[in-house]
Amino acid sequence: GSLALVADGWHMGTHALALGGAALAAHVSQRVRGSARFTFGGWKIEVLAAYTSGLLLLAVGVWIGIDALRAFGVPRHIAYGEAMAVAVLGLVVNLVCAAILARASGGAHPHPHGHEHDHAHGHAHDHNYGAAYLHVLADALTSVLAIGAMAGGLWWGLGWLDPAVALVGALVIGRWALGVLRDSARALVDASAPPRLAAQVRALIEGDGDAKLADLHVWQVGHGCFAAALSIVADHPQPAAHYNARLRAVRALRHATIEVHRCAGENAASRG
Repeated sequence: GSLALVADGWHMGTHALALGGAALAAHVSQRVRGSARFTFGGWKIEVLAAYTSGLLLLAVGVWIGIDALRAFGVPRHIAYGEAMAVAVLGLVVNLVCAAILARASGGAHPHPHGHEHDHAHGHAHDHNYGAAYLHVLADALTSVLAIGAMAGGLWWGLGWLDPAVALVGALVIGRWALGVLRDSARALVDASAPPRLAAQVRALIEGDGDAKLADLHVWQVGHGCFAAALSIVADHPQPAAHYNARLRAVRALRHATIEVHRCAGENAASRG
């Protein structure tokens, strides 16, 4: 009968669901890599999974919040002893998971700088472990709050603590869901990259004093991942691979489509 325990369970369960969904989407994405059916690979599969997960989390947060507000007016019967035992078990599980993730994160090392893909993968690997570790710590905090609510109701008769903690849990779930939705939605609609990223691309291409960008588009394709389309004019143009090599310094740029035009004697006009 404890809403605080329900919120704690959903908080843990939604994170487990999100991690499981991300793992499944990553597996499917790897399988379709190189397939002619997906022009840029399976990036959007992972993004779509994250967006769906965010919608589910938001619905759960709203549902728990409404139930918690109702419980303030109509108290529920709670088996405090059993509920506290379950909350303690949840805390133990979270602490064990945190210890495992902390060890895994500490043992992960980036790959050598000479391998661009491996190096980027190493950073993503560390980031994913770190994000999962923080989520588990947040789960542990909600378990502690649930235990506190059970203790308050069992020993001091503070029944209002249960819906209060449930409301806090609902807000935490809702806030996390909105963050997931905001980030994944930007990738789904091909939102423009931050101006600093486009400026970095421009600086790398135009840094030789000859090449100029006649057209540039940089957009988001995944979490922290971007693609670009560039049209370059130059008096002494280089192969597209040459300009692509310059862009390797932009870690977040996963794909670039580059076209190069020779405009001898007209470069000055193109700069305008």
